Amino acid sequence: MSFTIHQQITINMIRIDSISNSSVLQVGSAGSIRSLAQLYNTGGYTGPAPQLGDNPLSYVPLPNPS
Repeated sequence: MSFTIHQQITINMIRIDSISNSSVLQVGSAGSIRSLAQLYNTGGYTGPAPQLGDNPLSYVPLPNPS
């Protein structure tokens, strides 16, 4: 199957509040989208984070059920 696409895209302003590791931002048509993950250690950490106390759920504020 073959497609021929003619398009003109004009973007005056685009605001992206958040992008996570699994997000895809596509403008226009793409023949194929290949996944790419780049993780960086920007904090200079050398090991895992320390463990929380006995009950880690006590550190997560949850709303009261209504």
